[in-house]
Amino acid sequence: MPHFSVLIAARNEAANLPQLLRDLAAQTLPASQFEVLIADDHSTDATAALVTAAAQKTGFHLRLIELPPAQTGKKAALLTALHAARAPWLVCTDADCRLGPGWLAAYAALLHRQPQANFISGPVLLTGPDSLFMTLMGLEFAGLVGVGAACLARQAPTMCNGANLAYRRAAFEAVGGFADNAHLASGDDEFLLHKIHATFPGTAYFLTDAAATVRTAAPDTLRALLRQRVRWASKWRHYQSAASRNLALLVLGANVALAAGAVALLKWPGLWPWVAAAWVIKLGADAWFLSPVLGFFGRRKWLWGLLPLQLLYAPYALAVGAAGWRGGYEWKGRVVQ
Repeated sequence: MPHFSVLIAARNEAANLPQLLRDLAAQTLPASQFEVLIADDHSTDATAALVTAAAQKTGFHLRLIELPPAQTGKKAALLTALHAARAPWLVCTDADCRLGPGWLAAYAALLHRQPQANFISGPVLLTGPDSLFMTLMGLEFAGLVGVGAACLARQAPTMCNGANLAYRRAAFEAVGGFADNAHLASGDDEFLLHKIHATFPGTAYFLTDAAATVRTAAPDTLRALLRQRVRWASKWRHYQSAASRNLALLVLGANVALAAGAVALLKWPGLWPWVAAAWVIKLGADAWFLSPVLGFFGRRKWLWGLLPLQLLYAPYALAVGAAGWRGGYEWKGRVVQ
């Protein structure tokens, strides 16, 4: 029996899957120790045919899982694949991601060190062209990963990313899986993290191993970025975790306060020493926190983007937060409420 079942939800991913399958074939973990299940979410391209053909020639065990007609969405796809999986540990990534050869071996090594683990969150790196837009996106994304890792280290988990995580099947079943949030299109990752932590405290970990890094392409336009972030923000109002709600409010409040201070200078110029001090403290704290995170990813050069990101962040966060609270977005050709 394999130790890991890799679960991948795919909808119209024929262009991306060949690269992912090559990465899986190059894993240093022996092929006998893992299987890959790709759940086809009613694709209209060649996704199913591609996986079926690949299953005949890959060096690892690969299966195509097709969703029943009445079921759609990522959670339904993952759950359908999970029911067909054979391993005690379920590892999740996305069809458009890239993996290093040591990805699964890094998970195995952590489980050897922490056999009591029930949930593992892995690092995710945003990739794209060397531009200002990419730097700002990559910097913000690295901050999210770093905050998620730091909160896990303090055993107050807040966030993780479904592109790179794993959980024990028995723990998933013990907390009811996706049952209490199946009606929400997003949140297949963080809601599960919060529930497993609440039921099995002290058994969720961050995988601090560069070999475990999953790379995912950055949105190529501002519209695509905002659509993605609204999708993420849509789950904020459904959080049951106090740590996650408090963190979201703290981040939003700090950034809006800085922007408000800068605007206040137009009426009260005498406030400039206090406003300047607040900006220096905030930027200094961000640089102190992000420097080791960016060093881990080999992207410390992105630090120069802190000031322009701070200037843009308040209106960006308010707009995304408001849109996410209202709900409704388009994803993979579907309108989601």
